Amino acid sequence: MVDTLRSHSKSKAISSLTIQKINLFIENNTFLEAGLIENMAQTVALHTGYEYFLKGVDPPTGYIGAIKNIEILKLPLLKDTISTEVRIIQEFNGVTLVEIKVVNEQNEKIASCQMKTVISN
Repeated sequence: MVDTLRSHSKSKAISSLTIQKINLFIENNTFLEAGLIENMAQTVALHTGYEYFLKGVDPPTGYIGAIKNIEILKLPLLKDTISTEVRIIQEFNGVTLVEIKVVNEQNEKIASCQMKTVISN
């Protein structure tokens, strides 16, 4: 659910996704809420996976532990490009707490949440 890693640092990642017709979460040319949530989760996974790549280690499997304060303000349409920013709040023992914001091409916030992810051992 991400096309590009646009920016990466230890505490932040930004991805982008252009909504395509073949996407699983398209209905009536609209990207559904589940697609936005999956895009947010995949951006967290991209950040974590890239950290492991930089270390030269295979990335582990991770899971969504919790989603809190989710806001979906607007659904993107077919061919829109969205950007998703993940900001790491806290990492400890395989558990990562992040704040996520999704914007459209006009830089309008269309979705946000806090998410907790867990790395499986």
